Amino acid sequence: MTRSVVLVVPGDLDSRTGGYIYDRRIVDGLRAKGWTVDVQGLDGSFPRPTPSATAHARDVFANLPDGTLVMVDSLALGAMAEIVEQHGIRLRIVALVHLPLTADIGLDEATAARFASEERRALRAVAVVVVTGRAAMPLLARYDIAPSKVVVVEPGADPARVARGSDGGPLQLLCVATLNPGKGHSVLITALAAVPTRNWRLTCAGSLTRHPPTVARVQGMIRDLRLEDHITLAGELDATAMEEHYDRSDLFVLATLRETYGMAVAEALAHGLPVVTTATGAAQDLVGSEAGILLAPGDDRSLTDALTRFMADEDLRSRLAAGARRVRPSLRRWDETIATMAATLEPLCDE
Repeated sequence: MTRSVVLVVPGDLDSRTGGYIYDRRIVDGLRAKGWTVDVQGLDGSFPRPTPSATAHARDVFANLPDGTLVMVDSLALGAMAEIVEQHGIRLRIVALVHLPLTADIGLDEATAARFASEERRALRAVAVVVVTGRAAMPLLARYDIAPSKVVVVEPGADPARVARGSDGGPLQLLCVATLNPGKGHSVLITALAAVPTRNWRLTCAGSLTRHPPTVARVQGMIRDLRLEDHITLAGELDATAMEEHYDRSDLFVLATLRETYGMAVAEALAHGLPVVTTATGAAQDLVGSEAGILLAPGDDRSLTDALTRFMADEDLRSRLAAGARRVRPSLRRWDETIATMAATLEPLCDE
């Protein structure tokens, strides 16, 4: 029997953020297993949709036949509770939650309250809630969703070539994250500015268009701290360019303030890169005690100390790199993720 599902996602599915990469891998993986997957795109203004974006979303759901299995990305789902409630009666709707809208860093009180009200209604109207990391579970507690309704489907990581590193010269640091308030770029730059040595270069790969105020603030910090020769904001890079950056890097560093999993950390470990990051999402499980250094979110002083030790101690760098290479075989693979997602969706196909 042919299995089919409709994925409803706002914006460009080819965007290189963790959520979109996850969605794209699910689409490709299910299709490879014989599923029919129809992608219905919504306007990129979600989760703050314009009136025309909301009207389009209404049309998309109204045109779906009764009984259709629909998986809705949380960027859209949490901002259209009325639509989900209306059609949840006749459709089999699955929420795909990367990060609850109310957990986004930097929300004002009014927006957070609106998101909480809408998201609660939407999540309680769906058949199943899929979360992409265990750290999302406590973030959903405020919505009183039955535990039996929630399934964890964590991301995978592709096998990758072990990074060769900089091989002399300044140490090459790599950060992969969209520039937005939650990824901690300001914390990272503050920490690096206090490192005694300048024998390092940092490349920040990630979108420079999704949160202009953060980009302007980070650019201003780099200028004011006179780090223009040490920090490059590379923007969103394609897969080939990313592989080149991984290959010549010595350390992956991410000062993120909140994660539900940490796909970028897993990808760095897949390349055998040691990691300095925050103890958020699945970082403890991924990095463990031998592949990197974990810190409290927002603690720039501890981050300075960790980076200073890494740069000054060649033996420490070697030990952490060796630990990262040992971790590589234990990383979850995407075929496991796809199999778990398929097993989650299949019972809904039979209803």
